Amino acid sequence: MPLPQTGMSKDDIIEVLEAYRGGDARWQDGRTFGMVYDAGPEAHAVMEAVATMFLHDNALNTNAFPSLAKIQSQVVGITAELLHGDDAAGFMTSGGTESILCAVKAARERAKDERGVTAPEMVLPSSAHAAFHKAAHYFGVQVHKVPVRDDWRADVDGMAAWVNENTVLVVGSAPQYPQGVIDPIPELAALASEVGASFHTDACMGGFLLPFLERLGEDVPPWDFRVEGVTTISADLHKLGYAPKGASVLLHRTKALRRYQTFVFDDWLGGFYASPGMQGTRAGLPMATAWATLHHLGLEGYLRLTKATLDTRVRMVEGVRAIPGLSVLGEPQAQCVAISTAAGYEDLLDVFAVGDALLARGWHLDRQKPPDSLHATVSAGNAPVIEDFLGDLAASVAEVGGTRLADRSTSYATLE
Repeated sequence: MPLPQTGMSKDDIIEVLEAYRGGDARWQDGRTFGMVYDAGPEAHAVMEAVATMFLHDNALNTNAFPSLAKIQSQVVGITAELLHGDDAAGFMTSGGTESILCAVKAARERAKDERGVTAPEMVLPSSAHAAFHKAAHYFGVQVHKVPVRDDWRADVDGMAAWVNENTVLVVGSAPQYPQGVIDPIPELAALASEVGASFHTDACMGGFLLPFLERLGEDVPPWDFRVEGVTTISADLHKLGYAPKGASVLLHRTKALRRYQTFVFDDWLGGFYASPGMQGTRAGLPMATAWATLHHLGLEGYLRLTKATLDTRVRMVEGVRAIPGLSVLGEPQAQCVAISTAAGYEDLLDVFAVGDALLARGWHLDRQKPPDSLHATVSAGNAPVIEDFLGDLAASVAEVGGTRLADRSTSYATLE
């Protein structure tokens, strides 16, 4: 497609882009379990107004944009307080993947500096996010991937067998993405401490949910900086922090440890260059809208949204388990739910065919394997339509109930 000879008008541009969006997921209607998390129209109005204010600002040089330095400092400070990091320090990033990349890079640099490690390794449960493998590929870190237990949590003994003098990082999740359970963080962090390695809690999914679940009286296993040995934590504002996309925080237990994240260079003709993350230029818009979301919702707003999320997740799990042929994997502890074919139905029902039938009814759920399951990240925005979803889920199961595994849906083929 060539560049147009003459420019388009604003109205024409809006018309074309609205047409492009015709097939996009209907997250505003609560029919998307993941991807976008909705705090409601009042919050939208705040975010959109702030987005316009900071549309063009660049956090590459906060001397030029000191407002962004203040915004970042306050967002990081709020996150540290929520995660009980009295001395914690960190930076905002573009999302969970960048936070994880930076955590792995920092762990590698720390181990090289403090312990002389030149052949870095990290130990992960098989449930750890794919971004850890991406980081390993980028940064030359060998991965030891250990199968999870039958309850989908990390296997501490299995991971201990791989921890050695070259280990730079051990990883656990709160919760892990695939089945929504929380790994045994204290035991895993102790493994890292034994060899002087870093430990990362991946709380990209739970960082802005678990603190409020705990305040609501839910039993939340230990996972944050209250756990000795936790070195870094990633928490995504654009998930259950309800901020627009492009906002995450990576926290280090201390400011001294934070220095391992930053890249500093001046051996070129352009002078001093420093960057705390993968990006150089950093958009001010996501930083500012994250700040605005935190201050607009406040503690009361997050408690309200978290209660709605919890109630919706409980109702989803109950409803799925009441449908013959379906099950929920494990016992979800946060907002993630994995819907799978129930035991005894493996040769009769393809859960991905159920996903196709749901998509035809306007519901979007991600697909994952192994084992085959539909992944739902529940949020407050799904609360008004959860009963509609369960009704359509039951209808979808009835519709494809005779689909055998040999007759895979086209959507499954795309995963191969």
